[in-house]
Amino acid sequence: MLKSFRNFLLRNDVIVTAVGLAAALALSTLVKAFTDSIVTPLVTRAQGNHPVGLGVQLGTAGNQSTFLNFGAVISALIYFVVFMAVLYFAIVVPYKAVQARRGRVVFGEPAPTKACPACLSDDLPTAATKCKYCGSELATA
Repeated sequence: MLKSFRNFLLRNDVIVTAVGLAAALALSTLVKAFTDSIVTPLVTRAQGNHPVGLGVQLGTAGNQSTFLNFGAVISALIYFVVFMAVLYFAIVVPYKAVQARRGRVVFGEPAPTKACPACLSDDLPTAATKCKYCGSELATA
């Protein structure tokens, strides 16, 4: 049982996933610092002379619990976009290049499929002659 567990842990996919997650966590910290130190002050500056932030006050003036903070949402959205861009260019693009040198296609276009006219399932391989769900014959193209 332990040998099977060791083989599972040492598989290439698990190691690649672990490295990717560790890199993503490290990049997340960098991008968070960027948005907290640069983007958030810019969004706050865009608010004008309001002391609380960019948003709408629903209750008493200055009460943070009733303030709809649009600035925080904008900063979080910018954080997400920047983080995903950094993740894509720092991990996905190099990984695709390494796998292409090995002759493997990763993150490529999905294989073409066709639909069954009887049950309307649309995930059948193009070479299929019979539907795997309802068993009806499929037209060959």
